[in-house]
Amino acid sequence: MPSIPILMPQLGESIAEATVIRILVEPGRQIEAGSDLFEVETNKATMAVSAPCAGKIGQIVATPQTSYAVGATLASFEISEEDAQALGFSDSPKPSLSSHAGNAADVVENLHFQISDDDVISTRQPTVEPVVSGALPVPAGATGASYISPRMRARMLELGLNAADLAGVPGTGAGGRVTVEDFEAFLRALEQHRMTPASPMRIAVADSMRRSWTRPLATVGSPVMLDALLAHRRKADPKPGPALYVIRALALALAENTAVAGRLIGSRIVHPRAIDIGFAVEVEDGVMVPTLREVEKTPLAKLVMTYNKLVEQARARRLPSDVNRPGIATVTNFGTFGIVWATPIPLPEQNLVLGLGAGSKVPHWSDEVNQFIPVTEAELTLSFDHRVLDGGGAGRLLKRVADLLQRPEDL
Repeated sequence: MPSIPILMPQLGESIAEATVIRILVEPGRQIEAGSDLFEVETNKATMAVSAPCAGKIGQIVATPQTSYAVGATLASFEISEEDAQALGFSDSPKPSLSSHAGNAADVVENLHFQISDDDVISTRQPTVEPVVSGALPVPAGATGASYISPRMRARMLELGLNAADLAGVPGTGAGGRVTVEDFEAFLRALEQHRMTPASPMRIAVADSMRRSWTRPLATVGSPVMLDALLAHRRKADPKPGPALYVIRALALALAENTAVAGRLIGSRIVHPRAIDIGFAVEVEDGVMVPTLREVEKTPLAKLVMTYNKLVEQARARRLPSDVNRPGIATVTNFGTFGIVWATPIPLPEQNLVLGLGAGSKVPHWSDEVNQFIPVTEAELTLSFDHRVLDGGGAGRLLKRVADLLQRPEDL
Protein backbone atom coordinates (compact mmCIF):
# COMPACT_ATOMS: atom_id res chain seq x y z
CA MET A 1 0.00 0.00 0.00
CA PRO A 2 1.29 3.51 -0.75
CA SER A 3 2.43 5.52 2.26
CA ILE A 4 1.80 9.26 2.36
CA PRO A 5 2.79 11.85 5.03
CA ILE A 6 0.32 13.51 7.37
CA LEU A 7 1.47 17.15 7.37
CA MET A 8 0.83 20.04 9.75
CA PRO A 9 -1.83 21.98 7.83
CA GLN A 10 -2.15 25.72 7.35
CA LEU A 11 -4.62 26.52 10.13
CA GLY A 12 -5.08 30.22 9.43
CA GLU A 13 -3.87 33.09 7.27
CA SER A 14 -1.16 34.19 9.72
CA ILE A 15 -0.45 30.84 11.39
CA ALA A 16 3.10 29.55 10.79
CA GLU A 17 3.20 26.85 13.45
CA ALA A 18 1.06 24.84 15.85
CA THR A 19 1.71 22.77 18.96
CA VAL A 20 0.66 19.12 19.10
CA ILE A 21 -1.42 18.81 22.28
CA ARG A 22 -2.60 15.20 21.98
CA ILE A 23 -2.04 12.23 19.69
CA LEU A 24 -5.43 10.59 19.17
CA VAL A 25 -4.29 7.43 17.33
CA GLU A 26 -1.59 4.79 17.56
CA PRO A 27 0.53 3.06 14.89
CA GLY A 28 -1.24 0.24 13.07
CA ARG A 29 -4.73 1.53 13.73
CA GLN A 30 -7.22 1.48 10.85
CA ILE A 31 -8.77 4.93 10.36
CA GLU A 32 -11.89 6.14 8.56
CA ALA A 33 -11.88 9.24 6.36
CA GLY A 34 -12.25 12.42 8.40
CA SER A 35 -11.19 10.84 11.69
CA ASP A 36 -9.24 13.12 14.01
CA LEU A 37 -5.57 12.14 14.27
CA PHE A 38 -3.97 14.97 16.27
CA GLU A 39 -5.23 17.78 18.48
CA VAL A 40 -3.15 20.90 17.88
CA GLU A 41 -3.10 24.37 19.38
CA THR A 42 -2.34 27.67 17.68
CA ASN A 43 -2.25 31.07 19.35
CA LYS A 44 -5.91 31.46 18.42
CA ALA A 45 -7.67 28.13 18.83
CA THR A 46 -7.48 24.39 19.39
CA MET A 47 -8.11 22.38 16.23
CA ALA A 48 -7.86 18.83 14.93
CA VAL A 49 -5.75 17.36 12.12
CA SER A 50 -7.95 14.84 10.32
CA ALA A 51 -7.36 11.89 7.99
CA PRO A 52 -7.82 12.82 4.30
CA CYS A 53 -9.16 9.35 3.53
CA ALA A 54 -9.44 5.86 5.00
CA GLY A 55 -6.18 4.07 5.78
CA LYS A 56 -3.83 2.72 8.42
CA ILE A 57 -1.57 4.76 10.68
CA GLY A 58 2.11 4.06 10.12
CA GLN A 59 5.00 5.64 11.97
CA ILE A 60 4.16 8.63 14.23
CA VAL A 61 7.02 11.12 14.45
CA ALA A 62 5.20 13.97 16.23
CA THR A 63 5.50 14.26 20.00
CA PRO A 64 3.06 16.00 22.36
CA GLN A 65 3.76 19.55 23.59
CA THR A 66 6.07 20.19 20.63
CA SER A 67 5.62 22.97 18.06
CA TYR A 68 5.78 22.10 14.37
CA ALA A 69 5.91 24.44 11.40
CA VAL A 70 3.25 24.32 8.72
CA GLY A 71 4.17 21.50 6.34
CA ALA A 72 6.06 19.46 8.94
CA THR A 73 5.47 15.69 8.81
CA LEU A 74 3.52 14.37 11.78
CA ALA A 75 3.03 10.73 10.77
CA SER A 76 2.92 8.33 7.84
CA PHE A 77 -0.38 7.01 6.52
CA GLU A 78 -0.91 3.87 4.45
CA ILE A 79 -3.74 4.21 1.96
CA SER A 80 -5.11 2.45 -1.11
CA GLU A 81 -3.79 2.95 -4.63
CA GLU A 82 -7.05 4.65 -5.65
CA ASP A 83 -6.96 7.15 -2.74
CA ALA A 84 -3.28 7.88 -3.41
CA GLN A 85 -4.02 8.76 -7.02
CA ALA A 86 -7.06 10.84 -6.00
CA LEU A 87 -4.90 12.81 -3.56
CA GLY A 88 -2.22 13.40 -6.21
CA PHE A 89 0.36 10.94 -4.86
CA SER A 90 2.21 8.46 -7.02
CA ASP A 91 2.06 4.75 -6.32
CA SER A 92 5.87 4.54 -6.43
CA PRO A 93 7.83 3.80 -3.21
CA LYS A 94 8.31 6.77 -0.88
CA PRO A 95 11.38 7.47 1.25
CA SER A 96 10.99 6.72 4.95
CA LEU A 97 10.28 9.47 7.48
CA SER A 98 13.48 8.97 9.42
CA SER A 99 16.02 8.53 6.64
CA HIS A 100 16.62 8.85 2.91
CA ALA A 101 19.03 5.91 2.80
CA GLY A 102 19.15 4.16 -0.56
CA ASN A 103 21.01 4.28 -3.83
CA ALA A 104 20.80 6.49 -6.87
CA ALA A 105 18.64 3.94 -8.67
CA ASP A 106 15.80 4.48 -6.18
CA VAL A 107 13.54 7.24 -7.48
CA VAL A 108 10.37 8.94 -6.33
CA GLU A 109 7.94 9.83 -9.09
CA ASN A 110 5.78 12.90 -8.85
CA LEU A 111 3.04 13.95 -11.19
CA HIS A 112 5.35 16.09 -13.32
CA PHE A 113 8.96 15.21 -12.47
CA GLN A 114 11.27 12.70 -10.83
CA ILE A 115 13.78 13.10 -8.01
CA SER A 116 16.40 10.70 -6.76
CA ASP A 117 18.16 10.31 -3.43
CA ASP A 118 21.00 12.49 -4.73
CA ASP A 119 18.53 15.37 -5.03
CA VAL A 120 17.43 15.22 -1.38
CA ILE A 121 18.86 18.22 0.44
CA SER A 122 17.80 17.51 4.02
CA THR A 123 15.34 15.40 5.93
CA ARG A 124 15.51 17.44 9.13
CA GLN A 125 12.04 17.93 10.53
CA PRO A 126 11.04 21.61 10.26
CA THR A 127 10.19 22.71 13.78
CA VAL A 128 9.93 25.97 15.65
CA GLU A 129 12.00 26.15 18.83
CA PRO A 130 11.24 28.69 21.59
CA VAL A 131 14.02 31.22 21.99
CA VAL A 132 13.38 32.06 25.63
CA SER A 133 12.08 29.68 28.28
CA GLY A 134 9.86 31.14 30.96
CA ALA A 135 8.30 34.49 31.66
CA LEU A 136 10.20 37.60 32.72
CA PRO A 137 9.19 38.98 36.13
CA VAL A 138 9.30 42.77 36.28
CA PRO A 139 10.87 44.45 39.34
CA ALA A 140 8.87 47.28 40.88
CA GLY A 141 10.07 50.85 40.65
CA ALA A 142 12.17 50.39 37.52
CA THR A 143 12.15 53.20 35.01
CA GLY A 144 13.07 51.03 32.03
CA ALA A 145 15.00 51.72 28.87
CA SER A 146 14.44 54.76 26.68
CA TYR A 147 17.37 54.38 24.28
CA ILE A 148 18.47 50.96 23.07
CA SER A 149 21.93 50.68 21.58
CA PRO A 150 22.62 48.57 18.47
CA ARG A 151 24.54 46.12 20.65
CA MET A 152 21.57 45.80 22.98
CA ARG A 153 19.16 45.36 20.07
CA ALA A 154 21.33 42.57 18.70
CA ARG A 155 21.27 40.82 22.08
CA MET A 156 17.50 41.22 22.35
CA LEU A 157 17.03 39.87 18.83
CA GLU A 158 19.14 36.88 19.78
CA LEU A 159 16.80 36.14 22.72
CA GLY A 160 13.58 36.97 20.88
CA LEU A 161 12.71 39.95 23.10
CA ASN A 162 11.31 43.41 22.29
CA ALA A 163 11.54 46.86 23.82
CA ALA A 164 8.55 46.26 26.11
CA ASP A 165 10.50 43.49 27.87
CA LEU A 166 13.08 46.07 29.03
CA ALA A 167 10.46 48.20 30.80
CA GLY A 168 11.30 46.55 34.11
CA VAL A 169 15.09 46.58 33.86
CA PRO A 170 16.80 49.30 35.97
CA GLY A 171 19.65 50.98 34.08
CA THR A 172 23.05 52.05 35.37
CA GLY A 173 24.22 53.77 32.21
CA ALA A 174 24.20 57.47 31.39
CA GLY A 175 20.76 58.99 31.89
CA GLY A 176 19.43 55.69 33.28
CA ARG A 177 20.28 53.84 30.08
CA VAL A 178 20.07 50.05 30.31
CA THR A 179 23.42 48.57 29.36
CA VAL A 180 24.09 45.08 28.10
CA GLU A 181 25.65 44.32 31.49
CA ASP A 182 22.44 45.45 33.23
CA PHE A 183 20.42 43.23 30.97
CA GLU A 184 22.65 40.18 31.49
CA ALA A 185 22.52 40.70 35.28
CA PHE A 186 18.73 40.85 35.06
CA LEU A 187 18.64 37.57 33.14
CA ARG A 188 20.93 35.89 35.68
CA ALA A 189 18.71 37.08 38.54
CA LEU A 190 15.73 35.40 36.91
CA GLU A 191 17.14 32.01 37.82
CA GLN A 192 16.20 32.72 41.45
CA HIS A 193 12.52 33.05 40.53
CA ARG A 194 9.92 30.40 39.85
CA MET A 195 9.11 30.50 36.13
CA THR A 196 6.41 28.80 34.08
CA PRO A 197 6.01 28.82 30.30
CA ALA A 198 3.47 31.27 28.89
CA SER A 199 0.79 29.66 26.77
CA PRO A 200 0.50 30.52 23.05
CA MET A 201 -2.78 32.30 23.86
CA ARG A 202 -1.15 34.49 26.54
CA ILE A 203 1.75 35.37 24.23
CA ALA A 204 -0.69 36.30 21.45
CA VAL A 205 -2.73 38.54 23.79
CA ALA A 206 0.43 40.21 25.07
CA ASP A 207 1.66 40.92 21.54
CA SER A 208 -1.74 42.27 20.49
CA MET A 209 -1.94 44.64 23.45
CA ARG A 210 1.65 45.81 22.94
CA ARG A 211 0.85 46.75 19.34
CA SER A 212 -2.41 48.43 20.36
CA TRP A 213 -0.64 50.63 22.91
CA THR A 214 1.47 52.32 20.24
CA ARG A 215 -1.52 54.58 19.54
CA PRO A 216 -3.01 57.46 21.59
CA LEU A 217 -5.99 55.76 23.23
CA ALA A 218 -8.73 57.40 25.31
CA THR A 219 -11.87 56.21 27.10
CA VAL A 220 -15.20 57.91 27.80
CA GLY A 221 -18.22 56.58 29.65
CA SER A 222 -21.90 57.19 30.12
CA PRO A 223 -24.71 55.49 32.10
CA VAL A 224 -27.48 53.65 30.26
CA MET A 225 -30.81 52.40 31.61
CA LEU A 226 -31.41 48.70 30.98
CA ASP A 227 -35.06 48.34 32.04
CA ALA A 228 -36.45 48.32 28.49
CA LEU A 229 -33.77 45.83 27.40
CA LEU A 230 -34.44 43.49 30.34
CA ALA A 231 -38.21 43.64 29.80
CA HIS A 232 -37.80 42.78 26.13
CA ARG A 233 -35.41 39.94 26.98
CA ARG A 234 -37.89 38.34 29.39
CA LYS A 235 -40.44 37.99 26.58
CA ALA A 236 -38.01 37.01 23.81
CA ASP A 237 -37.56 33.41 22.65
CA PRO A 238 -34.73 32.63 22.23
CA LYS A 239 -33.36 35.16 24.71
CA PRO A 240 -30.52 37.41 23.49
CA GLY A 241 -27.68 38.06 25.90
CA PRO A 242 -27.27 41.67 27.09
CA ALA A 243 -24.04 41.97 25.06
CA LEU A 244 -25.90 41.03 21.86
CA TYR A 245 -28.29 43.97 22.32
CA VAL A 246 -25.26 46.25 22.60
CA ILE A 247 -23.61 44.66 19.54
CA ARG A 248 -26.71 45.27 17.42
CA ALA A 249 -27.14 48.85 18.70
CA LEU A 250 -23.47 49.65 18.03
CA ALA A 251 -23.72 48.24 14.49
CA LEU A 252 -26.74 50.41 13.69
CA ALA A 253 -25.01 53.49 15.11
CA LEU A 254 -21.83 52.86 13.13
CA ALA A 255 -23.80 52.27 9.93
CA GLU A 256 -25.06 55.85 10.24
CA ASN A 257 -21.50 57.22 10.31
CA THR A 258 -18.82 54.76 9.24
CA ALA A 259 -16.02 57.32 9.59
CA VAL A 260 -15.90 56.88 13.38
CA ALA A 261 -14.98 53.21 12.86
CA GLY A 262 -12.45 54.02 10.13
CA ARG A 263 -8.68 53.68 10.35
CA LEU A 264 -6.26 56.55 9.84
CA ILE A 265 -3.75 55.50 7.17
CA GLY A 266 -1.39 58.32 6.26
CA SER A 267 -3.55 61.37 5.59
CA ARG A 268 -6.77 59.47 4.83
CA ILE A 269 -9.47 57.74 6.88
CA VAL A 270 -10.30 54.34 5.44
CA HIS A 271 -13.99 53.54 5.96
CA PRO A 272 -15.07 49.94 6.65
CA ARG A 273 -16.82 48.06 3.86
CA ALA A 274 -19.04 46.10 6.27
CA ILE A 275 -20.22 46.48 9.84
CA ASP A 276 -18.67 43.36 11.34
CA ILE A 277 -18.62 43.41 15.15
CA GLY A 278 -16.50 41.18 17.38
CA PHE A 279 -17.25 40.27 20.98
CA ALA A 280 -14.90 39.18 23.75
CA VAL A 281 -15.22 35.67 25.21
CA GLU A 282 -13.05 34.63 28.17
CA VAL A 283 -11.19 31.36 27.64
CA GLU A 284 -8.49 29.63 29.62
CA ASP A 285 -5.50 31.97 29.98
CA GLY A 286 -6.80 34.53 27.51
CA VAL A 287 -9.60 36.05 25.46
CA MET A 288 -11.00 35.12 22.06
CA VAL A 289 -12.94 37.53 19.84
CA PRO A 290 -15.29 35.84 17.35
CA THR A 291 -16.92 38.13 14.81
CA LEU A 292 -20.52 38.55 13.70
CA ARG A 293 -20.71 39.58 10.04
CA GLU A 294 -22.88 42.43 8.65
CA VAL A 295 -24.63 42.97 11.95
CA GLU A 296 -26.41 46.10 10.74
CA LYS A 297 -28.32 43.99 8.16
CA THR A 298 -29.36 41.18 10.51
CA PRO A 299 -32.22 41.62 13.03
CA LEU A 300 -31.50 40.81 16.66
CA ALA A 301 -33.71 37.69 16.68
CA LYS A 302 -31.73 36.12 13.82
CA LEU A 303 -28.40 36.81 15.52
CA VAL A 304 -29.15 34.87 18.71
CA MET A 305 -28.44 31.33 17.48
CA THR A 306 -25.26 32.38 15.67
CA TYR A 307 -24.06 34.33 18.70
CA ASN A 308 -24.69 31.44 21.13
CA LYS A 309 -22.92 28.97 18.83
CA LEU A 310 -19.88 31.22 18.53
CA VAL A 311 -19.68 31.60 22.31
CA GLU A 312 -19.62 27.79 22.71
CA GLN A 313 -17.00 27.38 19.96
CA ALA A 314 -14.84 30.15 21.44
CA ARG A 315 -14.91 28.62 24.92
CA ALA A 316 -13.84 25.30 23.39
CA ARG A 317 -11.23 27.22 21.32
CA ARG A 318 -12.59 25.67 18.13
CA LEU A 319 -13.64 28.76 16.19
CA PRO A 320 -13.83 28.48 12.38
CA SER A 321 -11.17 30.55 10.65
CA ASP A 322 -13.72 32.83 8.94
CA VAL A 323 -14.97 34.19 12.29
CA ASN A 324 -11.46 34.63 13.70
CA ARG A 325 -10.83 37.58 11.40
CA PRO A 326 -11.31 40.85 13.30
CA GLY A 327 -14.28 43.13 12.70
CA ILE A 328 -14.30 46.91 12.83
CA ALA A 329 -15.07 47.13 16.57
CA THR A 330 -15.40 44.89 19.62
CA VAL A 331 -17.98 44.68 22.41
CA THR A 332 -16.94 43.35 25.82
CA ASN A 333 -19.40 42.64 28.64
CA PHE A 334 -17.09 43.05 31.63
CA GLY A 335 -20.16 43.45 33.83
CA THR A 336 -20.41 39.65 34.05
CA PHE A 337 -17.40 39.83 36.41
CA GLY A 338 -19.05 42.45 38.64
CA ILE A 339 -16.94 45.24 37.13
CA VAL A 340 -18.72 48.59 37.02
CA TRP A 341 -16.28 50.66 34.94
CA ALA A 342 -13.24 49.73 32.85
CA THR A 343 -10.96 50.98 30.07
CA PRO A 344 -10.67 48.07 27.62
CA ILE A 345 -8.03 48.35 24.89
CA PRO A 346 -9.02 48.12 21.19
CA LEU A 347 -7.42 45.43 19.07
CA PRO A 348 -4.55 46.64 16.84
CA GLU A 349 -6.74 46.32 13.73
CA GLN A 350 -9.57 48.36 15.28
CA ASN A 351 -10.01 51.76 16.84
CA LEU A 352 -13.14 51.09 18.92
CA VAL A 353 -14.07 48.82 21.81
CA LEU A 354 -17.39 49.26 23.62
CA GLY A 355 -17.73 47.93 27.18
CA LEU A 356 -20.82 47.15 29.25
CA GLY A 357 -20.53 47.28 33.04
CA ALA A 358 -22.51 45.52 35.75
CA GLY A 359 -26.11 46.69 36.19
CA SER A 360 -27.48 47.88 39.52
CA LYS A 361 -30.60 49.52 40.92
CA VAL A 362 -30.25 53.30 41.29
CA PRO A 363 -32.68 56.18 41.87
CA HIS A 364 -33.69 58.05 38.71
CA TRP A 365 -35.75 61.24 38.56
CA SER A 366 -38.92 60.81 36.52
CA ASP A 367 -40.59 63.91 35.11
CA GLU A 368 -43.75 61.86 34.49
CA VAL A 369 -44.41 61.09 38.15
CA ASN A 370 -42.33 63.98 39.50
CA GLN A 371 -40.28 61.81 41.85
CA PHE A 372 -37.35 59.44 42.01
CA ILE A 373 -38.01 55.89 40.82
CA PRO A 374 -35.72 52.81 40.91
CA VAL A 375 -34.18 51.82 37.59
CA THR A 376 -31.53 49.33 36.48
CA GLU A 377 -28.51 51.22 35.21
CA ALA A 378 -25.09 50.24 33.86
CA GLU A 379 -22.07 52.10 32.55
CA LEU A 380 -21.19 52.06 28.87
CA THR A 381 -17.53 52.79 28.13
CA LEU A 382 -15.96 53.50 24.76
CA SER A 383 -12.20 53.24 24.25
CA PHE A 384 -11.00 54.69 20.95
CA ASP A 385 -8.05 55.82 18.88
CA HIS A 386 -7.86 59.56 19.58
CA ARG A 387 -6.32 60.19 16.16
CA VAL A 388 -9.61 59.21 14.52
CA LEU A 389 -12.21 60.20 17.10
CA ASP A 390 -12.44 63.02 19.67
CA GLY A 391 -14.32 63.17 22.95
CA GLY A 392 -17.35 64.86 21.41
CA GLY A 393 -17.71 62.27 18.67
CA ALA A 394 -17.22 59.46 21.16
CA GLY A 395 -19.89 60.94 23.42
CA ARG A 396 -22.38 61.23 20.56
CA LEU A 397 -21.72 57.63 19.57
CA LEU A 398 -22.34 56.46 23.14
CA LYS A 399 -25.57 58.48 23.33
CA ARG A 400 -26.81 57.00 20.06
CA VAL A 401 -26.13 53.47 21.31
CA ALA A 402 -27.91 54.24 24.59
CA ASP A 403 -30.93 55.65 22.72
CA LEU A 404 -31.18 52.55 20.54
CA LEU A 405 -31.10 50.33 23.63
CA GLN A 406 -34.25 52.09 24.88
CA ARG A 407 -36.14 50.67 21.86
CA PRO A 408 -35.02 47.02 21.85
CA GLU A 409 -38.01 45.98 19.77
CA ASP A 410 -36.45 47.90 16.84
CA LEU A 411 -33.10 46.15 17.08
